Amino acid sequence: MFDFRKSVVALVAAASVGGLLGAMPAAVHAQTLKVVMHSDVKILDPIWTTAYIQRNFGYMVWDTLFAYDEKFESKPQMVEKYDVSADKLTWTFTLRDGLVWSNGTPVTGEDCIASIKRWAARDSMGQKMMASVAGFEAVDAKTFKMKMKEPYGLVLQSLGKPSSNVPFMMPKKTAETDPMQQIKVEDVIGSGPFTFKADEWKPGEKIVFLKNTKYKPRSEPPSGLAGGKVVKLDRVEWIAMPDVQTQVAALENGEIDMIEAPGHDLLPLLAKNKDIKLFSGNPLGNQYAFRFNTLFKPFDNPKIRHAVMVAFGQEEFLKATIGDPKWYKVCKAPFVCGTPLGSDEGMADVLNQNAAKAKELLKEAGYDGTPVVLMQSTDLQVLTNLAPVAKAQMEAAGLKVDMQSMDWQTLVGRRAKKDPPDKGGWNAFLTSWVAADILNPVMAGFFNASCDKAMFGWPCDEQIEKLRDAFSKETDPAKQKDIAMALQKRWVEAPTHINVGQWYAPAAMRTTVDGMMVAPAPVFWNITKK
Repeated sequence: MFDFRKSVVALVAAASVGGLLGAMPAAVHAQTLKVVMHSDVKILDPIWTTAYIQRNFGYMVWDTLFAYDEKFESKPQMVEKYDVSADKLTWTFTLRDGLVWSNGTPVTGEDCIASIKRWAARDSMGQKMMASVAGFEAVDAKTFKMKMKEPYGLVLQSLGKPSSNVPFMMPKKTAETDPMQQIKVEDVIGSGPFTFKADEWKPGEKIVFLKNTKYKPRSEPPSGLAGGKVVKLDRVEWIAMPDVQTQVAALENGEIDMIEAPGHDLLPLLAKNKDIKLFSGNPLGNQYAFRFNTLFKPFDNPKIRHAVMVAFGQEEFLKATIGDPKWYKVCKAPFVCGTPLGSDEGMADVLNQNAAKAKELLKEAGYDGTPVVLMQSTDLQVLTNLAPVAKAQMEAAGLKVDMQSMDWQTLVGRRAKKDPPDKGGWNAFLTSWVAADILNPVMAGFFNASCDKAMFGWPCDEQIEKLRDAFSKETDPAKQKDIAMALQKRWVEAPTHINVGQWYAPAAMRTTVDGMMVAPAPVFWNITKK
């Protein structure tokens, strides 16, 4: 691998011998961007986990067949051209010329087939697509076909899925790793704009990326996660720095260039510093969600889940976590306000914080006083204050609540367990989704109501699943919206989760940094540093 520092030393030495040192250009130095991300990187596999820090790692190292632009339209990325047969049963994809892995070997259709299969084994949207796939065929080195059992309306949206899990393309050998097992460090062979510097990775300290000199960007301008991924930096370092006050001091002193997710309470302080700017790269924001465990009392009863939806009001959740109305929005729409499916249709009687009505509904549903084991995350600032609000609003409606506090990683481990709540299990917890993950009922994982195949919480609702299937197979956007609204109305009757507000979080960076993309994930192509 090219060693920039050794090259500079050699150049200086040669110039000195020739008496030309004074003529050297001033710009002979590596341009390095130092960033504090929202979490440390301990896992390198963005298919094995939905955690956003691994998604962010994925965008550094790997590329995708398609990608969403600023308008959330799926555009070709590694694909040069594609075609669908008249009967919509055969999709043919041809890769761009010049695509190579970071080890120099060509990217092939077989690599892409293996990558799609591994991604689809873990991703809710991928699982739904693969249920309609009959098989794949590698036509030649650059071309492959995907053959369908039936027409499927979300092929391009699925292959361009912008957030966790993202269908990143990996070499066939890497993609053949068991989807339930993590890939190895030596298998991080990229197709994207940066390379991972494995020998400098120090978990708990830093992770390093270098410009991938073998990467061939598209020719068109960048837009969202699509277009030309032109890298203008030599090196990017993600610095682990968990203390928020230390982060801010480092940014103010110029020791780092950017904080991905500064605390909302520190934004007014940062805004006053003339050397720092705030950048909102995700205009659709994020959505808080209260997740039910439907396996056990009391939330095995959909009428009780609906009563909680009546009891909740969003603004108290948002005030307790975000505080400043500039950075939040009361929004009942489960598929996010400001998007094609963003609607509050069928939701007039819910999310109004109507404790009296919720109390009546609980009585009608036969609530017997079973306590709700509510897990509270205490170490992530944007989540910590959610559970106390949920507890207060449920208790106002007459539910008994046992709130149990723990760090986020403990909560993540516990939410995967199907043990009874009084035996180490749980009834509910709160989390957050980036809007790009929840734009429709197939993409949004918490709407998956396929019983054991669903995400933790394991909702089981035949009507919701029939409507999700119908949405996925419909190709007419107007008819898709009708299906989504019918699903939304059923979801209000038997909620799998409750959306409790939309919120936004800007990044903070030195004014010397320019070119950040407006995109649902932080990406580091197109960036310059003065």
